[in-house]
Amino acid sequence: DLIVHVRDITHPETILQKATVLSVLRNLNLPSHLLDSMVEVHNKVDLIERYKPAEENALAVSALHGHGLEELKQEIEKKILAVTGKKILTVNINLEGPQLSWLYKEATVQEVEVMPEEGTARVKVIMGSSAFGRYRNLFPS
Repeated sequence: DLIVHVRDITHPETILQKATVLSVLRNLNLPSHLLDSMVEVHNKVDLIERYKPAEENALAVSALHGHGLEELKQEIEKKILAVTGKKILTVNINLEGPQLSWLYKEATVQEVEVMPEEGTARVKVIMGSSAFGRYRNLFPS
């Protein structure tokens, strides 16, 4: 669904390496949307003082120090959701009903926040629009 190209930005041949990777990817006859939506990641930015990517849309990270990893995670999530047609939703459910079990079977449950005094939970899920439509039909409230 997504190509993430991670480069050692400190390597003296980093630009040539990028060109080689892109050439190989083009020769694989991948769908053009994969190449167009590729996430470009510049790693080891901690080794370059005040590094700013010269390439538009490149993400600067330091895997060693964790710099930029949250932004990378968010970008990957955004692009994966876009290409798969899924959305992140938060639904409120009654814990006495079958909703939570259904969500675990039909969606990707990310978080469950239980409110025991109310017998409910707030559930953060990833699901497609057709699954959400089925959910709304089964559990209209």
